[in-house]
Formats: sequence, C-alpha cells, structure tokens
Amino acid sequence: MLTILSAAIAPALALLTFFYLKDRLEPEPLSMVLRTFLYGALLVFPIMFIQYAMKAEGISANPIVYSFFTVGFMEEFFKWFIFLYTAFRHTEMDSVYDGIIYGVSISLGFATVENVLYLFAHGVDYAFTRALFPVSSHALFGVLMGYYLGRAKFGSYHPRLRIFAAMLIPFLLHGLYDYILLIVTFNWIYVLVPFMIILWIIGLRKVRAAIQHPIEQIQTTK
Repeated sequence: MLTILSAAIAPALALLTFFYLKDRLEPEPLSMVLRTFLYGALLVFPIMFIQYAMKAEGISANPIVYSFFTVGFMEEFFKWFIFLYTAFRHTEMDSVYDGIIYGVSISLGFATVENVLYLFAHGVDYAFTRALFPVSSHALFGVLMGYYLGRAKFGSYHPRLRIFAAMLIPFLLHGLYDYILLIVTFNWIYVLVPFMIILWIIGLRKVRAAIQHPIEQIQTTK
C-alpha cells in the first residue's frame, strides 16, 4: 500500500516542485498552493460520479463525445471553475506566473487522486507510464490554463477572451489526448510521445513568457 501511494503521489509532487521553484521573483505561499492542490483533489469524486452516470446512460458511447465532452470538457471546466472562484480572485495571485502555479496545483491535485485510484485498481507496474503521460499532461494543461488566466488578470486588453481561452485550449488538448488513446489502439505510444513533446514545448514557452511578463510590465512603467 505504501509503495502504491508513494508511486502515485511522487510524480505530482516532483512536477509541482519543478514549476514552483521557477518562480524566483516572489514564490507563492505554500499554504495557498496546498489549498488549491486540495481543491483539485476533491474535484475527482464529483467528476467521477458524473462520468459514471453519463457512461451508464450511454451518453459516452461515441469516442468523440467520450474524449472531448465526458473527459476533456468535464475535467477542465471544473478545474477552470475552481480556479476562477478561488485563486483568480485571491490577492496572492499578483503576477502572470502565479496563475501557472495555481493552475498546475489544481490540476496535479486532481491527477494525484486519479493516479492513486488507478494504481490501486491496476497495480504499481503502471506507475511509470502514468507519471509520464496522464500526470504530466494534467500539469501541462494546468500551465496553459494558468497562463491565460494570468494574462486575463494582468496586462490583457481582452480579459474575457483570455478567460475563455483558459478553459477552451486545455479542454481541446485534453480531449485530443484521450481521443488518441481510444482510437490508436496499436502502438499508441508512437502517436502519444510526439503529442507530449509538443505539449511540453508549448507549456515551457508559456512558462518563459509568464516569467518575463512582470519584467516587461516593470520596464514599460519606467
């Protein structure tokens, strides 16, 4: 049991630490990061119930509906909603990169509980692939969500458009991720690995842009 818990939790903590330590200007309070992590963790249970109900009613029979609506939209919408009504309004979120920290925290809270449940059901042998794909993808969806919400709050001429993009882009990418897993049943790794590489490139570019944004903002005010 301890082995499974460690294997399930360690990837999320490693990724959260990685993104947290990149904030060298003014790191967020750990209490707030932990709080948003717990919000994300608690989301798993109502979302799983809704997904189970949709599957039982036959709503998720179509692969596109299942991937993009039952999984992608449901999970990213609720993470986005929690973000908007917790971290987005909080005074501690005072830069674009703070948005990324909270987006990653909420997403990894969700991914951690999901990973624990999966490994208890299927065994610790899946821990490596789970860390490499589902947990990492959740973190990167959180990066994109947090970046656009950060831009909506700081230095954007179209904040509502950014807020909408913060939900739309992770939802579409999440749906595509699950659609690949459903459709490409043979050698799916050859499709998913390039997808993850591209996702990491996009995510790290957003991290770099968010880190530089406060500097740009300070320079323009001088």
